[in-house]
Parts: sequence; C-alpha cells; structure tokens
Amino acid sequence: MSRPGVALELASASRSRASTAGRPVGWLPLLVLPAGVLVFGRQLAPWALMWALSIAIYAALKWMSWWRARVTASRGRSLAYLVAWPGMDAPSFLNPRLRAANVSRGELGRAVAATVLGVMLLYVAARLIPMTLPLLAGWTGLFGLIFVLHFGSFRLLSIWWRRLGIEAAPLMQAPIAAKSVGEFWGARWNTAFHVLARDYVVQPLRRRIGTPASTLVAFVASGLVHDLVISVPAGAGYGLPTAYFSLQGGLGRGIRGRLFTIAVTSLPAFWLFHPAFVLNVVVPFLRVVAAR
Repeated sequence: MSRPGVALELASASRSRASTAGRPVGWLPLLVLPAGVLVFGRQLAPWALMWALSIAIYAALKWMSWWRARVTASRGRSLAYLVAWPGMDAPSFLNPRLRAANVSRGELGRAVAATVLGVMLLYVAARLIPMTLPLLAGWTGLFGLIFVLHFGSFRLLSIWWRRLGIEAAPLMQAPIAAKSVGEFWGARWNTAFHVLARDYVVQPLRRRIGTPASTLVAFVASGLVHDLVISVPAGAGYGLPTAYFSLQGGLGRGIRGRLFTIAVTSLPAFWLFHPAFVLNVVVPFLRVVAAR
C-alpha cells in the first residue's frame, strides 16, 4: 500500500480508537509501574534503581503506544512490537500493509561498527582511565552504552525488522547532521521520544496553547522523566535534567546552524548527566559489568 493510502487508513483507525485511548487501562501503568519501583525498590543499589525505573517507564509507555494502535495488529506482530522493538511508532510497526523502508547501503556495516566502538569504550577505554578520574571514566562508559544500544544494537534490530518487511525506522537518524535544535530532537535523536511527545503531549495541547507552548511542555515533561530516572537514583542533582530539556525546548525554534545545534545540545549535557549521577550510579554500574 502507498504511504498516502496508509496515512489515510491510520487516521481513520485513530479516530475509531479515540473513544478507548483515554481509558485507564491504557495509561494507568505509567502511574503504577514507576510508583511500584519507588515503593518496593528503595533498598536497591542506585544503578539497579536507575535500571528498574527506566524499564518500568519504558514498559508503561510501550503499553500506551500499543494500546492505541492495537486494533490494526495481529497477536504475533503485537508481541514482536512489545518485546523485540524499542521504538514507539506502533501504527507503523503494527500495520501489515505498510511497506518497510529499504535498508540503505552500508547501514549494516555502520551499525556493527557503532556496536564495536561502544564495546571498546566500555571495556577498553573506561578501564584505561586512572581511578583518580572517575568522572571521565563514567562519561566514557556512558558514551559506550549509547553507542552499543542506540547506534548499534537498536539499528541492527531496525535492519532486521525492515528486511522482514516490517516498518521499524531507526531511532537515531544521523543526529550530528542536524541543522537546528528542532531538527535534532524532532527528527534525528531518539525518534521514539519524538513520537511519544507528538502523540501524547503536542497534538492534544496544540489547539489550546499553540505549537511552541505545547512543544515546551513536552520537553519539560521529558526533563521530569529524566529527573526521575537520573536524579532520584543518584540522590542529588534534582532539577538539572529538567533544566536541560527546558532549555532545548526553548531553543527548538531558535537559531539555525549545525555548529550551534551541536553546542547547545552537548555543552549543557552535564546538567542532564550531572556529576552525582555519573559518580553514584554510572561508575558503580561499570564496576558491576566489569568495565571498570
């Protein structure tokens, strides 16, 4: 089926789901699962609490995205979406009539290279850094995890699903090539977040408060989620991740330019992955996985 045809079909399905999308069974896990981790996971090590919160929030958001699009899906494809694909664009993944985008030339090699680079950062570079420089070791380990997961393993999954004919667009779309902050967050960096922000925050609020304000609300919401996952396990740095994403939301329609985009997304990153998180959560986790 052509993409315009699929778009019309998805729009029709969306209207038919409108009466059920807001039922508690769709969004209640987003309240229950993180709350359960906070209540029953108080004795966990900070790194374990971070992963538990991350998994709980991810599972809840995954369920929410599937719940709205489930009417188009078979059981098998629903199970694949829920447990074997980290993206959040459920209507595209679940629709059997949507033709998968081609795997570009060299894409497999780049995904393998990113995975290898991530492993080298984790198990070679981080280990070589002196014990007197734990912040540098932690940041190196973080970059390793990002390359292993987001640029490596998740891209390999995308390639696999698309070769099977299922539309699973890569979550990372060459973010370094972004020419504006809006393009960076909206089309290139972790597009799973963009899908969620668009469907659950921006579109519902746009008619009431306009696109700029609703976009800013989405970024603040993302900051609060990151505070929960980052600052709560670290026991410090509260508000810094929210400040980071609030800044990005405010600059989303600002100055254009690749260098400007790189600067405003990377230089304040110490607000996002602040020292308390790196020292109290990341470095102990690196020791657990024998990367330190």
